[in-house]
Amino acid sequence: MSTPYVLVLYYSRHGATQSMAKHIARGIEQSSIEARLRTVPEVSTVAEATEPSIPDQGALYCSEQDLANCAGLALGSPTRFGNMASPLKHFIDSTSSLWMSGALIDKPAAVFSSSSSLHGGQETTLLTMMMPLLHHGMVIAGLPYSESELLKTKSGGTPYGPTHVAGPDNSNELDPIEKNLCIAQGKRLGELARRLANNVLF
Repeated sequence: MSTPYVLVLYYSRHGATQSMAKHIARGIEQSSIEARLRTVPEVSTVAEATEPSIPDQGALYCSEQDLANCAGLALGSPTRFGNMASPLKHFIDSTSSLWMSGALIDKPAAVFSSSSSLHGGQETTLLTMMMPLLHHGMVIAGLPYSESELLKTKSGGTPYGPTHVAGPDNSNELDPIEKNLCIAQGKRLGELARRLANNVLF
């Protein structure tokens, strides 16, 4: 039997969501379970494969087996009009075979996002990202207010999942609270995944 891992699956255009993914992965691994970082290729506008099978840099592209065999999932995307970016949605839309097999039922999941502005659709992006995960039967793990920095943040951070405000030119790095909330989300998700993988709920 393979070692359990939590899949951190994201799409990032300018690097902010990738940075969040890395901090979430840190939190997951603090829960004594492996974090596996994966991304998705750009979507071609002319219906042909234009990306190499292995990216030039960064995380590897996610395979259906990466998703099917995970013990938990953190799904991240920049905000696109209040929804996830099309490359990530394209990948999620291709997972109907996993829905039919029930491969993701009862596995914990979390979502995260970044946007250019403070009120740029972060929360609707998180909520709409949850929808396909609920259809897959996954159990959504948000960020509880026991994470007191949710009450202090002046940038990103919601009870639906970590967020980041990248700024109009996408130059803002994650601030300390945003980083801490990403790590906290990873720790919570990792702990739930580890317990469920070992059939230990409490």
